Amino acid sequence: MKLKRKIAAGVAALLTVGLLTSCTGGGDTDTNTEAIDSFPTKWEDEITIDVFDGLANYMGMQEGWFGKIVKDKFNMNLNIIAPNVAGGGDTLYNTRVSAGDLGDLIITDKGEKLDQLIEGGLVADSAAYYPAMENTGRFDAAVEKLNEEKDGTYAFPTSVSSLLPTEPSEGIDSTFGPFLRWDLYAELGYPEIDTLEDLLPILKQMQDLEPTAPNGQKVYALSLFKDWDGNFMNNAKQPITYYGYDEVQFALAKADGSDYEGILDDGGQYERVLNFFHEANELGLVDPESTTQNYDTLFSKMQNGQVLFTWWPWLGQSAYNTEENMAQGKGFMIAPLKDQEIFSYGAEAYGGKQVLAIGSQAEDPERIAAFIDWLYTAEGSLANSSQTMGAAGPQGLTWDMNSAGEPELTDFGKEVFLNGDATVPEEWGGGSYIDGVSTLNVSVVLPIETDPDTGFPYSYKLWDSYKELTANPLTDDWSAHMGGATTTMEYLENNDQLLVAPGASYTIPTDDSEIETLRNQVKAIIVQYSWQAVFAESDAKFDSLFAELQEKASGLGYDKVLEVDLATAKDQNKQREAVAEEFAE
Repeated sequence: MKLKRKIAAGVAALLTVGLLTSCTGGGDTDTNTEAIDSFPTKWEDEITIDVFDGLANYMGMQEGWFGKIVKDKFNMNLNIIAPNVAGGGDTLYNTRVSAGDLGDLIITDKGEKLDQLIEGGLVADSAAYYPAMENTGRFDAAVEKLNEEKDGTYAFPTSVSSLLPTEPSEGIDSTFGPFLRWDLYAELGYPEIDTLEDLLPILKQMQDLEPTAPNGQKVYALSLFKDWDGNFMNNAKQPITYYGYDEVQFALAKADGSDYEGILDDGGQYERVLNFFHEANELGLVDPESTTQNYDTLFSKMQNGQVLFTWWPWLGQSAYNTEENMAQGKGFMIAPLKDQEIFSYGAEAYGGKQVLAIGSQAEDPERIAAFIDWLYTAEGSLANSSQTMGAAGPQGLTWDMNSAGEPELTDFGKEVFLNGDATVPEEWGGGSYIDGVSTLNVSVVLPIETDPDTGFPYSYKLWDSYKELTANPLTDDWSAHMGGATTTMEYLENNDQLLVAPGASYTIPTDDSEIETLRNQVKAIIVQYSWQAVFAESDAKFDSLFAELQEKASGLGYDKVLEVDLATAKDQNKQREAVAEEFAE
């Protein structure tokens, strides 16, 4: 009863300040729970827990093989509550916060959101269970950092690893890069590309080589979409990363802290990319449906061979690099620009943006703590981060150790990872493998982390057996023209074309109400004019639209917001430098 009274008071306070205003300090929790140093090996009573997951793209009961593993180990079912699926912005979040029960297990953002939940009494202090969380304890520094200045252990980090923060967090491919249809590029004789703008005549020739896709539709070099626009046109940010910059709201910051600029600077990186798109459109290289289609439509076009260029490996390659295409030498591979310095996210020293926490109303917090701890184990990492994150899945199902003592995919695993899906054996739960993957949609341990049990990475894509298995005419040809490199990351590192931003686990501060208001009105103008400039009917019109954008944005408060964002970018760099120095010691 004492706990419930405190929670009610905390929630009332949270609502009074409008749910999302800044709060600090520890929350109210029952501090009388006796500390434990081990978990039960068996759970007698079956329970179902609500998992409020800000990242999940699925809502409902966790089914399939992952659900069976959790049920077998913890006698527990996961009911996923996904605001992304429910829609309505923060409506579901606010409703559940108002009720004083966000979920038994909570996956949310660290920083302001977590602090408010603690202050509101919706998150439990898990300090009593932490001594028993031996696997989580491997990343104790990240746990301590996440909970510093809090009067308890309220949250557990994600995306942790033992890598240095100055090392790339990617696996075989960089997050960004100029990926194009390598087979058509090869037909042109692998022309050298000095800089971004030199891509245009090459893309034009590639489009001329294959003007029509197998489905009869017209082929375009570039196809854009609006879904992810925010502070600016999202697609325009992507080629900026080829030169070592990443976004910090309206600011662009180089990975090594050597340069900063505003998104609307004269002659800046953003204007450069908008102009690149505009020139491409004048050459007939941009899909005219770009202004109306969404990501899913673009993905389908990629699958159908209707698009020739992408700035993400996980778009072009996952959509088009099928076994059948690659056997014919067709597929997306990186074609490096001579002057590129690809931005790379360093391994986060103290974990990523999202955290795990136990809800203060959880019926069985000890069992949830045990489940969280399992997610840090090799078994949990392999199972939870399967499919999109590249981990290998359960040993004995998708992979196993071979006679040489090295991991390799089973026949079932080959079917899943090379052909897209397979039916799971009944003893593993049956059904489609893809339908049974973890719907938590968060990687607690990075898949490039080394499995302490085998000495090999969790990601099967980094295994030699996988590289040998997937060697094909496409990768062989690419490697032959890339100095023998077998992966994108190997090529970039060998040629000093990767700029790593140390993983400082930095959290961007929340805007005050004035900056938030200004930002919302400015970013709408930036997005609107950016699209108009790309599709302007002439170069002169492009220039006039960009100048008009600068003037309008300035009149709406852009300069004041940019000042805040530049300060944030520099503060972020200070933390990057500090963490790089700290771990170099």
